[in-house]
Amino acid sequence: MTWRNVRLILLREVRDQSRDRRTLFMIAILPLLLYPGLGIGMVQMTVLFSEQPRTVVVLGAEHLPSDPPLLQGDGINPAWFEDESDARTLAVVTDLPRSPNGDDAEDPADSGRDQAAARAAALLAEARPMRAPVRERQAIRENISRAEKSLSELEDRRAAAEQARRAAAEQDAEATRVHEGEVERIKREMAELSGRIQGWKKDLDPIEEKISELFAKTGIQVLIVVPDGFQQKIAHVNEKLKRRTLDAADEEDYYSGPTSIANRADEKSLIAYTRVKKAIERWERRILEQRLSYADLPSTVAMPVNADPIDVARKEQLSANVWSKLFPALLIIMAVTGAFYPAVDLAAGEKERGTMETLLICPASRTEIVVGKFLTVMLFSMSTALLNLLSMGLTGKYMASMAGGGAISRMGDLTFPGFGSLAWVIVLLIPLAALFSALCLALATFARSSKEGQYYLTPLLMVTLGLTVFCLSPGIEITPFYSIMPIVGPALLLRELLAPSGGSQPLIYAIPVLATSIGYSLLALWWAIDQFAREDVLFREAERFELGLWIRHLLRDKDPVPSFTEAGFCFVLIMLLQFAAFKILHAATVAGVDMLRLMMIQQLVIIATPALLMGVMLTTSPRRTFRLRMPSLGMLAIAAALPFVLHPLSFELQASLSWFFPPLPAEIARTLKLATGNASLWLVLLAFAVAPAICEEVAFRGFILSGFHSTRRTWLALALSSLTFGVMHMIPQQVFNASLLGLVLGLIALRSGSLVPAILFHFLFNALAVLHGRVGAEGAALPDWLQEGPATWFVRLSHQTVRYQWPTLVLAALAAIVLLRILVKPGTRADEAPAPPVPPAGASDARRTAGKPPVAVG
Repeated sequence: MTWRNVRLILLREVRDQSRDRRTLFMIAILPLLLYPGLGIGMVQMTVLFSEQPRTVVVLGAEHLPSDPPLLQGDGINPAWFEDESDARTLAVVTDLPRSPNGDDAEDPADSGRDQAAARAAALLAEARPMRAPVRERQAIRENISRAEKSLSELEDRRAAAEQARRAAAEQDAEATRVHEGEVERIKREMAELSGRIQGWKKDLDPIEEKISELFAKTGIQVLIVVPDGFQQKIAHVNEKLKRRTLDAADEEDYYSGPTSIANRADEKSLIAYTRVKKAIERWERRILEQRLSYADLPSTVAMPVNADPIDVARKEQLSANVWSKLFPALLIIMAVTGAFYPAVDLAAGEKERGTMETLLICPASRTEIVVGKFLTVMLFSMSTALLNLLSMGLTGKYMASMAGGGAISRMGDLTFPGFGSLAWVIVLLIPLAALFSALCLALATFARSSKEGQYYLTPLLMVTLGLTVFCLSPGIEITPFYSIMPIVGPALLLRELLAPSGGSQPLIYAIPVLATSIGYSLLALWWAIDQFAREDVLFREAERFELGLWIRHLLRDKDPVPSFTEAGFCFVLIMLLQFAAFKILHAATVAGVDMLRLMMIQQLVIIATPALLMGVMLTTSPRRTFRLRMPSLGMLAIAAALPFVLHPLSFELQASLSWFFPPLPAEIARTLKLATGNASLWLVLLAFAVAPAICEEVAFRGFILSGFHSTRRTWLALALSSLTFGVMHMIPQQVFNASLLGLVLGLIALRSGSLVPAILFHFLFNALAVLHGRVGAEGAALPDWLQEGPATWFVRLSHQTVRYQWPTLVLAALAAIVLLRILVKPGTRADEAPAPPVPPAGASDARRTAGKPPVAVG
């Protein structure tokens, strides 16, 4: 590759994009205008914004105590609000007689007073029908509270009777019988009382349903119903406190308080209820302080902890906290959107303008052309991200400097991060922009037109937004596993570096984040180069899609093996079926259904059946698709020996990486323990070894691998089939392990030309895992001859788990190298399915490429 040609292509594309007004507007002008415009809009909305008052109706206001008063004038006393302005956001309507000299007398017009009075009367008329069911509910709840108190007392008496019975059992048989009779009598009383409580609780459901229906018909946000005699009951308890005659056991001193009714599903009702609740809590605390003074107790008795919080956050730390959330999210979103339009224009736009042919006959190679276009897209992606960050930062700092209070001032002065943090922004932007640029360019190259390119790139944008939202969650922190994930790793690392408490600790993840991000970018660039090198991609003609013709084409124009697209669709179908079965499996687990049998049904229905149906319906040779032939004895021997040498290596590798992967969810851990539980061994082997060996091999080394290998690109087919096999397991630990084993299984299937060795390998490997796990789960000790002498050099029992010593791992690694070398050795017979005949003109591109000669592995 000549960098001079790359430079010429880069300058050409940059010059063309710089002349495009749409690109200039999206990349440069929009970021510089967007955030100042948003700032002006926010200021304007803040000036014009006024919250509409929420309606609060109080029934039985005459029964509220006058000292301290909850109500003042025509509203709730502003003293009970933390911010007195909140009192003005509540329009309170009470059933108290309206005074002609009240606040309404200050209205400028009689019509206004009349309208307010009419509206208040209408609201009270709507609210009064709810008083009866609320009173009925209060009476039932009082009964439940008294009964629960009596039940607690009976429980204490039963415990005392039980203790007396045990004490008398050794001395007096007659006293023992008496105490036993007392215990039984108390138990009967408790059972009767518990039944009455359950009955009362059932009576509450229709009453609350009626209240809900009546409340939904009103225009009220919060309704407060004060019980009759509430003021007298409070005064009665206060008087007893003054005279020191209050008895905790006196049931007459128990009473219901005001009932607040609101609808949490209605935002207006929820906001009003939250404010009313806080006001009532402060009012209640004042009443409590009065009672403590009546009892000659200090007010601090009600606050035994009396916590004194101190917020040590400084302004620069508040600013850093804001930037640590905004910068990573904006960096990702702007990097992908900055690559979006240039990539479509440089690839699909070239096809629409008819300049693709002219570009291809220039002295630059296709790789040089792609690299030049890639650098152009990357340049505009980085420029978009940096300009957006700069514009947003300057706008935010300017608004913070002129904010006198409110939410913006509580963010600090929005001081820009230091030079080191900004340097990391640029460092992490490079691999992010490279990844998005390569992906956008590859997808745009595959598209026939700019419109189609936008369709292809929209899912990429949606996935990126989903990962961005995931990274914004405060509960998500960077871990070794997250550090190697695309997009997530750079975003979390940047968030930790910009955070006020980040320090230098997150820097330990810098190397894995940068290394994996560069690796993903190179893979995406390789894909873009590969797309650009294919004539059938560059010069695809537009074609209309008709569902009927497409279905007839699939069922009539069949090939011996599936196409690449059909293999990919089979994998997507399996994943969608797994997703749809989640709810069924969870419900079955809760219901206690036998999980082992359910797992076998899942393997057959969700994994094997789609592949079998597609293999029968879409191919002319299911025998070649599923490699249904007898293998050589040599391949069977290799497939039988490999599990025994790979199992120790796989187990110890996973054990050594336990710090890397996140812990298993509790439900999944319980399901996996079935393999080492007390179930019958043969049933466990059927569920964890036999069923997966047959069903998963039919799907992944049968239909899916045959489809991926129809392009005759052996290593790509191996990589994709093993990756899909790993992703199907979903759990990160199993995804990693299954992907590695999928490479071995794919090699065995391709080299033997048969599915039988792969099934044998899969069964033996899973069976060894089951047997290995059951040793520790059942607490079975190793045989004596394995626990003493030279045998201890090879295995040991640690924490009820069989662990392999280093001599075992060395021998297993050497044997695995020899056996795998036989599989990949050039010249070894590869019983691959012969290339299908070249389809006639008009067939799909994927089927045209299926006529290429086979490529030997290795």
